[in-house]
Amino acid sequence: MALLRGLFWFALFIVFTFCFVVLFEYGPRDFASGVQKEYLRVKSVVVKQTEKIGKPKKNH
Repeated sequence: MALLRGLFWFALFIVFTFCFVVLFEYGPRDFASGVQKEYLRVKSVVVKQTEKIGKPKKNH
């Protein structure tokens, strides 16, 4: 149960951090489109990092 509670608080922390970044970068008037832009930015970073991990290294 403690693990579940810890995961919940960690997920909540990530969501609030994301919202803070969007508010800081785009302001409250442009929040909805800012969320979409930041989501695409975060998604592209994650995809690039997973592609690096997935590619096997060639031996010379």
